[in-house]
Amino acid sequence: MTSATGVVHLAARETVRHSRNAMANTETSSAERYLTVPELAALLRIKERKVYDLAATGAVPCSKVTGKLLFPEHAVRRWLERGQTGAAHAEAERASLFLGSHDPLLDWALRQSECGIATFFDGSQDGLDRFVASEGVAAGLHMYDAANDIWNVTRVEAALSGTDAVLLGFAKRQRGLVVSRDLSNDITGLTDLVGRTFTPRQVGAGTRTLLDHLMQEADILQDTIRMRPVARSEADAVLDVATGASDATFGLEALASQHHLGFVPLIEERFDLLVSRRAYFDPPMQRFLSFLKTAQFSEHAAALAGYDVSEAGTVRWNG
Repeated sequence: MTSATGVVHLAARETVRHSRNAMANTETSSAERYLTVPELAALLRIKERKVYDLAATGAVPCSKVTGKLLFPEHAVRRWLERGQTGAAHAEAERASLFLGSHDPLLDWALRQSECGIATFFDGSQDGLDRFVASEGVAAGLHMYDAANDIWNVTRVEAALSGTDAVLLGFAKRQRGLVVSRDLSNDITGLTDLVGRTFTPRQVGAGTRTLLDHLMQEADILQDTIRMRPVARSEADAVLDVATGASDATFGLEALASQHHLGFVPLIEERFDLLVSRRAYFDPPMQRFLSFLKTAQFSEHAAALAGYDVSEAGTVRWNG
């Protein structure tokens, strides 16, 4: 009987073989390829019903487009790698690096606290993957589990249960449509995006996953919207709108306010911090976390639109 770990290793080898074959037959990069439910089931050697269960719980990265589940191949490959075990992996030294999703308040607080932690923000999924691979001491996440109506905990628990990590609250944020000033009266909801230019985020970003979910709920086909090239940060997406390159994006109220753009609120989300417990007690992280309790931090957050930082630093999950 094959163990669960054995299945993961077999699946990882199958992923490598699948990727090589795909590259031999197409010029599409793995970052752009998507697997269907049957293809993922064949790759993992499980029933298609199990694939639907994995997608419903958020255990496997996926997007839902026109009623169909699609799985970004590069994200699936990293998901498989997260399932591999080994003492050397668990004990790897972590760089003093903050990973995950970009947040303007977090970015400011890291600099203002003078904690010395560097940053590499490229989306929630990327941050979680890199954190599991011990590439950084912390990651900012906003990953929604629609089935259980919970933020971040489900995904973190699935990837890191039993490990030396902790999930801390940082802020609740207002997210919605950031709209060009000239179109503030014309775009009042998702349905008004049809026929407009729109700047999306990259696959794996919490913003992209959440938008896919909301558009699916509203029964809006993404091919009815003129999609611009992806923006890889919250600031870049909003800048597209501010410069007139795009009519709208799915962004933060704080950035819409800074650029004097229109804003249509759609959801309040949780932005949490996944932190290595070992790094938690180190001076740089302690300096940063202490700064979150200062009046300077609270006053700056209050000056921005759409932030609630009353739970900053509180423990939401303990590995």
